[in-house]
Order: sequence, then C-alpha cells, then structure tokens
Amino acid sequence: MNQICLSSGVPPRILRPQMRKDCRDIEERISNITDSTRTLVDLYKGVKGSKATRQTRMEVVAWIAVCKFDCRLEGGFVRDWVVGNYTATPNNNPATWLQYNTNTEGQQIPAIVKEVVPADLDCHLPTHAYFDIDKFQDQLYKFDIKCEVHRESWRYVILVDKDTSTGPFTMDLIEPHVALTHDRIDFDVNNLSLEKDFTRDLAMRVDIQQKPYSIELEKIVDNIKHKRFQVLRPIDKYVQERIDKMTKIRGWTQSGEPFSVIPEPPAKYYALLVPLPYSTNLYEVLSQQMRQIAGS
Repeated sequence: MNQICLSSGVPPRILRPQMRKDCRDIEERISNITDSTRTLVDLYKGVKGSKATRQTRMEVVAWIAVCKFDCRLEGGFVRDWVVGNYTATPNNNPATWLQYNTNTEGQQIPAIVKEVVPADLDCHLPTHAYFDIDKFQDQLYKFDIKCEVHRESWRYVILVDKDTSTGPFTMDLIEPHVALTHDRIDFDVNNLSLEKDFTRDLAMRVDIQQKPYSIELEKIVDNIKHKRFQVLRPIDKYVQERIDKMTKIRGWTQSGEPFSVIPEPPAKYYALLVPLPYSTNLYEVLSQQMRQIAGS
C-alpha cells in the first residue's frame, strides 16, 4: 500500500455575491497580503505610518513571505484577522505577551500567549523554489523590522518585533516536506489559506466541500464572523487543548457534531494512510489485535 502525502485543497475563489457584498473589508485585508503590486510607500505606511499597528506590521511580513517568497499563508491569522477582524490583548504591556517553550530537543522556542489575537503567522514554504532564510531576513531589514530566527527540524520559528511598542509576534515557516503531509484539519475555521496575486480570493487547504462534510467557503466565513467552529478530527488531548483555547479563552462556540475528515486518495491509488491518535478507541482496539497476532 502506498502512502500518499499530497493534500488536495480547494483553489482560491471569490465569495459568492450574496455574501461578498458584506465582505469588502475582508477583500481589502486579503489584498494587503497577496497583491504583489503594492508599492514600497504603501508597505512603509503599514510598518511605520501614523496608523501602523501590530496587525498592519504582520500584514507586511506576511506580504513579504507570500509575494516575495511564494509562501502560502494559512491558519489563525487568516481566521482571526483577515476574515474575522478580531484583535485582543491581555494587557497594555507587550513585554508580557511573549513566552518561551522548551521543545523535545531542549531548545527554547518563542510563542505568543494565548490571550493575544491575532497571535502569529503560519506559512508553508514553496515546493517549487529554494527558500533562503538569510534573504528573507534581508527583506525584513529593508523595512527596519528586526527578528530572531529559531531553527527546528521541520520549520523556522521567527520572533518579530520583540522590542517594538506595537508588540511582538511569531511566524512559522514550515518546510515543504512537512507541509505536504498536512492533510488533516482540526477545525473548519482553520482551513483557509491565501496565495500570491489572488487579491480577493480565499482557498481551502483541505477539501471539505463533499459529503458527508458539505462545508463550503461561505459557511466557514459565516462561522468565523459568528465565532463558531466545527471539529473535524478525533478529539485527543491535543485537539481538546485547542478546543479549550478557542472556547474558554477566546469566547468561541463549538457547533455541530465532530467529523473525522480523511481526504480521498488520488484516483490512481486505492488507499490512503493517515495517522490515528493514540487516545482513540479504534487505536487501542487495533493495537490489541496486532499484539495478539504478533504474540507479544
């Protein structure tokens, strides 16, 4: 049986007219990140203008990743800022918004506390081009944006604006070989992505439009606007932590019954291998049966 790593998403498209007429602000924020024709003057306004904010500075960093390095932006920033236009901070002291977590290699990795919205930028590096982290830093320095780079085996974690008055944020730049295995999705509202020069369009990282899920782009946008989300994978301790963060800290509501979304294999393959969480009943049943077969 072949293991397929390619995820099948939904190409970028414009929202349907009935919803789009009320979402012009969303298209403006999409354009801020995906329009490769933005001028240096316009970008500098987002970084240092009189109306510059933490969010506009994040947009410029995202623009550099998407338009200069062909990355794909997805995750919480698309959900919270681009679509939801949500912001939140626990206090007026940005120095307290930053924490460090120890990874399995013993490295201290920066992260933003859960109460800050939007928290970070999540980007997938391109599969068709070499990514040079030094050149990426050079692009940031052109806008006088300071950063620290932390390297893990599967991603770069970049701490941006650590000492800036608007407040710090982090950025994940995920390696292509890891990005290709990301064919599972935890919540419907985390399934949106942005791509270069699709200046009014939203894409889906994983196709959840077909039955039994039947979740279209407009439904996801509506859920974000009403702070609702649907769980789309088995609830293990890690997914439960994400649910708790959304509901208890950020005030979202879990709606509907959880689905376990498993992407369809490409037409030329008969099967698809997907990870099964240790905490599920099915994992335990299969594990017991395999031990019986093996005799140990």
